[in-house]
Amino acid sequence: MIQSMTGYGKAVAVYGNKKIYAEIKSLNSKAMDLSTRIAPLYREKEMEIRNMIAQVLERGKVDFNLWTEEDAATTATPINGELLNAYKEQLEAFSEEYHLPLSPITLLPSLLRLPDVLTKNETKTLEEDEWAVVKAVVTEAIDKLVDFRKQEGAALEKKFNEKVDNIESLLHAIEPYEKERVENIRKRILDALEKKLGVDYDKNRFEQELIFYIEKLDINEEKQRLTNHLNYFRETMREGHGQGKKLGFIAQEMGREINTTGSKSNHAEMQNIVVKMKDELEQIKEQVLNVM
Repeated sequence: MIQSMTGYGKAVAVYGNKKIYAEIKSLNSKAMDLSTRIAPLYREKEMEIRNMIAQVLERGKVDFNLWTEEDAATTATPINGELLNAYKEQLEAFSEEYHLPLSPITLLPSLLRLPDVLTKNETKTLEEDEWAVVKAVVTEAIDKLVDFRKQEGAALEKKFNEKVDNIESLLHAIEPYEKERVENIRKRILDALEKKLGVDYDKNRFEQELIFYIEKLDINEEKQRLTNHLNYFRETMREGHGQGKKLGFIAQEMGREINTTGSKSNHAEMQNIVVKMKDELEQIKEQVLNVM
């Protein structure tokens, strides 16, 4: 089944007093191009997270973001009340001793600026229980992106089948003009010999040369190879996934056969059909770039 390289996934979980968010999105790219933004507490697991993403997504320009939101009441910096009161008593004693007035308006801001009144948060370490929750959130976000890719891939596969069928129909539409083309070439050469040049010619030799000339314009091999490429394209789409590069190579080969058919056509209607085939193929090539 085809997967697109375009996708999006987001997951959230609750651990203690915090919410943990994982968000991942991807666009088409020739290889894995992964950029990450990870909350400081989880950075020690960055390589493991990168491996989780790369193993599943394989290709694409991927942006991954992992962050947390905590309850403001639990993240507020605590005030050391005992130390604050001790500083207050010292300032009041100092004010009384040296007869310096204390302003109630400026007293509290001044106290809060004194050393260690605002207790710094302790350095946090990542517990195994929390990492298990984070890992599950990352996995869920990746899975949602894969589901998105599969939905996009189904739409691409439907489009590809439509375009391949159109090329095949156009290829069959060429057939009625092939016999007509041979007869037109024969008449044009005869007219040139009899009416314009007015020369005698060996009819047997003429037929031999005509056959040789027509063989150079024969497109049966191109038609057969193009048919094979169309069938191979369909078969490749039914493979597991990761067919993007392979489908791109097949599309290139299809283009070669269509171009050669056009150069050999020597017939207005056939060339018009070839132009339509090229248009269908260009649409395939554009979309193949999005296939993983």
